[in-house]
Amino acid sequence: MTAAEAMAAWLVHLSDERRLSPRTLESYGRIVRLYLTFLEAHLGGPLSAGQLGAVSAADIRAHLAERRSGEMPLNVRSLSQTLSAIRAFHAFIDRRLGVPTPQLALVRGPRVKPSLPRPLTPVDAMDLTNESEADPDLEEWEVARDRAVLTLLYGCGLRISEGLSLKRSDAPLGETLRIVGKGGKERIVPVLPAVREALDVYVSHLPFPITHEDILFRARRGGPLSPRHVQAAVQKLRGRLGLPTSVTPHALRHSFATHLLGAGADLRSIQELLGHASLSTTQKYTAVDAERLMAAYQAAHPRA
Repeated sequence: MTAAEAMAAWLVHLSDERRLSPRTLESYGRIVRLYLTFLEAHLGGPLSAGQLGAVSAADIRAHLAERRSGEMPLNVRSLSQTLSAIRAFHAFIDRRLGVPTPQLALVRGPRVKPSLPRPLTPVDAMDLTNESEADPDLEEWEVARDRAVLTLLYGCGLRISEGLSLKRSDAPLGETLRIVGKGGKERIVPVLPAVREALDVYVSHLPFPITHEDILFRARRGGPLSPRHVQAAVQKLRGRLGLPTSVTPHALRHSFATHLLGAGADLRSIQELLGHASLSTTQKYTAVDAERLMAAYQAAHPRA
């Protein structure tokens, strides 16, 4: 088996067994394809899968150095993701093909400073979901659609891909909604009356006949609504409201978690609502809440 065939088998594994998203698969494939291209040039010819076990720590460091200083240099976070994808690929060929790469353990990735989520304030989150009603460039049903999408992301804490994957059969919404998230993990999220109402208004204005199995949110010409449209809509709205560039559709999900935590919800419950596989991923919201608490203290205490 060639190295390229091993990579193809790995991508099939990630798609069919790990059920990673198409975007993640594309990213991993691009990273490892560049890695193998570098190794072939660096080592002087096409590689078999078996030869990958002889890759040295110096070879891998040389590739990372090239990615760091090339025509499109990677930042520290992207470089860390590159090494993570390479490790995952080598772990696969070790496990499935019996080709270990012992030198890989000697390569340390760059130290990445963890970034905190940047949620909106409750007032800004409400303003963002309501501001779409003032857009003169949109038809009435498009206004209802954008408001429904943003209310859904904030009210249920959904990823943008999860919100846009809803089908016509999901509406009208009940008290809860079943969501299939990353890795095919299912979770149940409660649905607020405001979310149900926004979605009902959109459905009542929808000008296209769609079947129960069709995607619920539609673009102007009738096709499925794309994440890019929602991102562009939020960009326009934040400009009108004077909000920072950190305000994105995903920031509504961060806001959902942060506002629940600030109101007294426990981390385990928030973990389940967000669909996080690990509690450590959810714990970053405690730092955001503590940061806001300290900011309020510094601003309000007479001796601060």
